[in-house]
Amino acid sequence: MTPSPEPTSTTSHQRRKAERPQELLDAALSLFVEKGFAATRTDEVAARAGVSKGTLYLYYASKEELLKAVIAQRLSSQIAEGARQVAEHEGSCGDLLLEVLSRWWEDVIDSDASGVFKLIITEVRNFPDIAEFYAREVVEPGQNLIGGVVQRGIDRGEFRPVDVGGVVHSLVLPMVMLCIHKHSLGACSAVDPLVQAPHQFIRQHIELLLGGLRAPVPTTSPTP
Repeated sequence: MTPSPEPTSTTSHQRRKAERPQELLDAALSLFVEKGFAATRTDEVAARAGVSKGTLYLYYASKEELLKAVIAQRLSSQIAEGARQVAEHEGSCGDLLLEVLSRWWEDVIDSDASGVFKLIITEVRNFPDIAEFYAREVVEPGQNLIGGVVQRGIDRGEFRPVDVGGVVHSLVLPMVMLCIHKHSLGACSAVDPLVQAPHQFIRQHIELLLGGLRAPVPTTSPTP
């Protein structure tokens, strides 16, 4: 049997070049969470990714474009995947919220994507262009997705008639705070229960809201 040829330096270079955008995004998010977006310099991102500053600008025109790309990859694409799962779900709306939504947030809290929320809350006020991008790419599609499930449950009689926007905020905002907590107070305490068991909090929170959201089961009067 003829042994396979060793990869050429050209092949290795091409593979390395294809991986650079991802390496830059990983380095950027890591530094943004550690130091803050405003305090992080592009040359620091380039150095952590192992490339020159000029190479970084070949892929991303500015630090703002880097953060937008991080948001799009870590959150926007995941919301789109959640929309696909919602469209394919055939069970109850309660099961849909509990299973799909809890799994989505578990994936977020387990990954570095959770750090994006800290960046948005703490720094986006000074960067209106990023705020607009985040609202368009994350907030609006996320609210529409969850709100659509809640409204479907109301239309089916599974949920009580409620203010859909209020339910969406009640579901989402504690999850956002859980992510922020992980990268703030939670980072200072190894015994913090929210850090040790975030999945338990996520599921319990959604179950609590579903308990108040479900329509009461009609009672039947006994036959005289």
